[in-house]
Amino acid sequence: MTEASNGQVTKESVLAALQQIEDPDLHRDIVSLGFVPEGDISICGSNVSVRIVLTTPACPVRETMKEQAQQLITSLPGVEQAEVTMDASVRSTGIGRGPKEIEGVRNIIAVASNKGGVGKSTVAVNLAIALRRFGARVGLMDADLTGPNIPTMLGLGVGFQADTGLGIVERYGIRAASIGFVLKRGLPVVWRGPMIGTGVRQLMHDLPWNAEGELDYLIVDLPPGTSDASMSAAQEAPIAGTVIVTTPNNVSLEDAMKAVTMFEKLNVPVFGLIENMSYFVCPHCGDRTDIFGHGGAQQTAEELGIDFLGEIPLDPSIRSGADTGIPIVESDPESPVGRAFAEIAQTVAARTSVQHFFATTAAS
Repeated sequence: MTEASNGQVTKESVLAALQQIEDPDLHRDIVSLGFVPEGDISICGSNVSVRIVLTTPACPVRETMKEQAQQLITSLPGVEQAEVTMDASVRSTGIGRGPKEIEGVRNIIAVASNKGGVGKSTVAVNLAIALRRFGARVGLMDADLTGPNIPTMLGLGVGFQADTGLGIVERYGIRAASIGFVLKRGLPVVWRGPMIGTGVRQLMHDLPWNAEGELDYLIVDLPPGTSDASMSAAQEAPIAGTVIVTTPNNVSLEDAMKAVTMFEKLNVPVFGLIENMSYFVCPHCGDRTDIFGHGGAQQTAEELGIDFLGEIPLDPSIRSGADTGIPIVESDPESPVGRAFAEIAQTVAARTSVQHFFATTAAS
């Protein structure tokens, strides 16, 4: 440990101490990862202040790192007080590789399933809001062109932009776009494959996603299935990773496995599986019932060699939130369901940071 000749602490000794903190996902110390800018270390007598810049504001070990840093710095000779400020700067994944980037979007995260009715759009909406609540700048793109549900789930009138033309709308602190904004109620979209691909491309590249500043994350809600929209999304922009939503029953899990295989063939990283409708807890007696089974997604993830991202219970508040246009993470973030979505959001953000690290390492 390096100290000045007069016994006072130095920037070098502070950095040496902080090298003992390891990022649990990247398995390297935070100094070598560039999380501690030397210019953000300030020493005034026996007082030391440090700014640690993480790769996401949704880092699940943010507070643990802060406590570790404070303890390590205060243990240095000559230090009486340590002030640690935690900050974040989300780094871009996919720059310089593959398809054309979406201008002003740092990371694209796709939410997919191979089966309808598993709650994919519900997960996409609540994931976006959860990331925003952690301080990220988030967009939500509805790529389900033939069955757009995002307008209803965000409490926006179906077809409210029918006369003005499609544009990005801010709702609950996120920027959202859906073809449902311009479709009047009950009007179907009857498009063949090439038109679906064109629609996805226009949503990605023809809308000003960066008009109000760069987005840290763009959540893309894909339609069910393994065909046009999903393939177009993978070909039109560099997707950082995909989240696959399933329910615990075998039929849904079989379809989820097909979705995983499809994205692997498209060279799109799969972050893991989410088990939605995982269990039901009776609000009256507290008994738990596994209506659709339980644990199937975790077992399937282990078989596929991918991560299990978490489980979301079957709860009437999720349904009512979707129907009334006030997502559960917005209306009741401290509920068990709200916390489940928050934990999944942190895990997904961490996987995105890992993906950036591997992409950067491979390019260097």
